[in-house]
Amino acid sequence: RRIEAVVGQAALNFIAQEEATLNSIARNLKGSADNVGDKVDQLMARNRQLEKELEALKNKLASSAGSDLAANARDINGVKVLAAKLDGADVPALRNTMDQLKNKLGSALIMLASDSDGKVTLLAGVTKDLIGKAKAGDAVKECAPYVDGRGGGKPEMAQAGGQKPEGIADALAAFSKWAESVL
Repeated sequence: RRIEAVVGQAALNFIAQEEATLNSIARNLKGSADNVGDKVDQLMARNRQLEKELEALKNKLASSAGSDLAANARDINGVKVLAAKLDGADVPALRNTMDQLKNKLGSALIMLASDSDGKVTLLAGVTKDLIGKAKAGDAVKECAPYVDGRGGGKPEMAQAGGQKPEGIADALAAFSKWAESVL
């Protein structure tokens, strides 16, 4: 272990600098040096609350986007096929949207893609009645290379991550071709 000591004028300078920093933080928080800890706790609690509200709004936005997307599904041999990109949606929002689309479309093969901060997420879904013909994991394995990614999952839902957002359009096109080949 290493112990450092400051003595004399250096100690006084160190204390003055720490006090100036504390007073600056207190001013920014509109408080005093005595209650800066409480103010930071309040700020952290407010931040957590805002993050929860943001998450709820993201899910609501993805949910409404899912309703709009259902109208874009193509019909191939009586099965709805949908490949779509949801801008800025995180994984929980994609999963929520996927579940809603499965319920709304009935018999369907679905691929949702999202680009968030340069990271690509592909989420494939297959309704239970089609699992004998198609598996979501196969769809992800087919499409993930277009976004420099890999993935896997269960027969009814699979996920892939990638690093190449510019490949999303090609991945969605590959999903449509894959869906036509299995149906």
